[in-house]
Amino acid sequence: MHHGEAVILKPISEVAKFQKNLITPNIPEAYVLKPMFENVASEVDIRAGVIAFRDFLYLFCDRLILDGHLYAKPPKKPSSMADYPFLYNITNLLVDIGYHSKLAESGGSLQITGLPLCTAYIDNNGKKIQPKISASSQLECLRFLTLCGFVFTGIDLAGKNRGIPEAQMMEVSYPNNPVLLIGLKAMAIADMELRSGRRYWNDNNLLRCDYRLLKAEDSDMYDVLSDFLHPLPEKIREFASKLHRRYTDMGLTCINTRLGLVSFAYAYTGKSKRVLSERDIYSKRVWEFSYSIKNGYCLFVRAKKTESYADIIKTFHVSLQEKIAQGYGCDRKRNERCQHGCQGIRISLDEEVLDIGKDIEKWLDNEMPNSLKK
Repeated sequence: MHHGEAVILKPISEVAKFQKNLITPNIPEAYVLKPMFENVASEVDIRAGVIAFRDFLYLFCDRLILDGHLYAKPPKKPSSMADYPFLYNITNLLVDIGYHSKLAESGGSLQITGLPLCTAYIDNNGKKIQPKISASSQLECLRFLTLCGFVFTGIDLAGKNRGIPEAQMMEVSYPNNPVLLIGLKAMAIADMELRSGRRYWNDNNLLRCDYRLLKAEDSDMYDVLSDFLHPLPEKIREFASKLHRRYTDMGLTCINTRLGLVSFAYAYTGKSKRVLSERDIYSKRVWEFSYSIKNGYCLFVRAKKTESYADIIKTFHVSLQEKIAQGYGCDRKRNERCQHGCQGIRISLDEEVLDIGKDIEKWLDNEMPNSLKK
């Protein structure tokens, strides 16, 4: 694969299955919320609303699997295997609805008089800027959401290219479970105001229902990892959890990053005199768990000391020896299209990984900084 070769887009049904695995599966019924949510609704209703929103997301992904091809049209030049503008539009529209709406006194609807992403405006130079989400895309998204149980009052969904009306009341309801609206509003606020990094247009963080953004207390990284691993077989989950425990106990820092992928990276940060950003820590990673639509669930190792323990490598399973011998590096330097080769030596988290589990542990042990080795 060379630089000019086109990206092969995955069918929207596969993207939906990928996205469905990212939805947070285990949301507790009781946890303390950040004080900023006191004005949204009661803690009981917010927690119930978040669970209702999570359940909606499962329905949303199932509907995408069945009918997504009718709505999610592929771009002419996709930038990734999952590059569907429809998903970005519908995610940002949901955020806009939740963030810029007012909950009706009855609690049965969200009232909206304007959505910034759906409204044209005049910039400082007097130039008219078109809406971030075009009128036709607005209608396309709203029509799909009606298939998932939403009801929109005050807009003609049968109209052509007229979009959401400006300065006119529109109501959004979800009759099957109205408390979802509270969950959507809380999650939209969290997505806009509580993200640890920059909020990009083309991310689908809201579709993961990361309720932990609402929590007053920090979450245990082991619990976050457990949710990440939940689609995998039990023995593989146990293997991955064991690695997490072993190397965080040794002193590696684990971060859950979404810098272009979904990853749990393990880094040696030493005694840094400054506060390290997520990107700084990620650049220091020794290894990571990753989930992508291209490779699925994987373990990546950025091995840098193999020459110092060559005799130990000779005792490893042949398949692992071969992977280590191949090494890793920048694909573009090899005149190939970027496949994230710099991410490390890739090992799939499947049944075969259990056969080499002990060797992987020895391998990682020998990649640890001397100050952390047991």
